[in-house]
Amino acid sequence: MRARAGVATAAAADGRTLISRLASAPPLTLRQTGPYTVHLISTAAGPLGGDRLALDLDIAPRTTLEVASVAATLVLPGDGESEMLVTARVGAGATLRFGPEPTVLAAGCHHRLLVRLTLESDATVFWREEIVFGRYGEQPGRCHARFDATRDDLPLLRQEYTVGDPALDASTAVYGTARCVGTTFLTASAKEAAVATGVAVLPLATTGTLVSALAADAVELRSRLEWGERLVQAPPHQ
Repeated sequence: MRARAGVATAAAADGRTLISRLASAPPLTLRQTGPYTVHLISTAAGPLGGDRLALDLDIAPRTTLEVASVAATLVLPGDGESEMLVTARVGAGATLRFGPEPTVLAAGCHHRLLVRLTLESDATVFWREEIVFGRYGEQPGRCHARFDATRDDLPLLRQEYTVGDPALDASTAVYGTARCVGTTFLTASAKEAAVATGVAVLPLATTGTLVSALAADAVELRSRLEWGERLVQAPPHQ
């Protein structure tokens, strides 16, 4: 299956954000649920092995877009490798909040998750990504995740990791006994690095912060990521 969906915003004359484009292609179905909020609704199984799915986000200058999903994404095995490519362009002074529910890697799947994020000056981004290592009681399929973020053509973050390699997953230097991994990229800058059980808050070399967490389940993972996110987003007096 080949499917491409997209969202674009525009600024109204009074400064409000308008959803100027909302294009769906099953299994990627989009519904506007608020003035500048869109939810992903899966209308078919997948991604399945061999599927190529793409989501394009275009946030116009000085507008806001929030993207969420109504349920987790279950990646299933099939004929070959599946791919999900998310491309986001965030204009000057615009805001993007991207926080779908977790991606679950079913046993036997082989998946690529690619993010290409381009920011103009003064753009604000919150981008959370969570991956669960298989359904209850099963080993995960394989996933290669890659995240690339640039601002004004300069790199902010280049990150990639693999799930589902038995030689790596059980290593205490990689995932150990964890069953979930997650990251949150924020353009806001943390005052300093912070580490707690299963979570690290790391200021980036230029601007921005990466929160990374491991956990035994999705609930614990979300709690750890939110702890790190609060540290970054806390008012200066706290």
